[in-house]
Amino acid sequence: MKAIIIYRSKYGAAEQYAQMLAQQLGCEAMDVRHVTGLGQYDTILFCGGVYANGIGGISFLKKNLSQLAGKRVAIFAVGASPYEEKAMDALKQRNLKGGLEDIPLFYGRGAWDEGRMSWKDRTMCRMLKKMVAKKDPSTYEPWEAALVSAGEKCSWVSPDYLFPLLEYCKQPK
Repeated sequence: MKAIIIYRSKYGAAEQYAQMLAQQLGCEAMDVRHVTGLGQYDTILFCGGVYANGIGGISFLKKNLSQLAGKRVAIFAVGASPYEEKAMDALKQRNLKGGLEDIPLFYGRGAWDEGRMSWKDRTMCRMLKKMVAKKDPSTYEPWEAALVSAGEKCSWVSPDYLFPLLEYCKQPK
């Protein structure tokens, strides 16, 4: 298998997963901003952070759709929220369109570090936290509970989240 792991990581968790995948598969992990020529690869795995229901860097796959034909392609989304089927469906509907609909989507929890966030992201997250904190905790959605309990810094990055994607890579094409 000639594979490449492509990632777009704003705060580091997606890059961590990309590096773990590259080590497991014995291939290179590269920031999406430095990738050229996908034709030489038969497996292309994309890791991107989830920001406001968008997968960072997904536009790269859309721009290079013609080079993905006939290849094993998968997307690994990285977010701070725990896995939830309803949220994954919404993530797929919002991001996997324009020719990306049939690409498998996997998910892993990332990290939360307000110290690394941009001022804008930190301010928006703090405002959202305050809004959610006003609700009755028994009515929290899973992402709301995770947001309120995150504190200023924590990480859920774990190689265990990669198992389903690695199993996908082992399957015959």
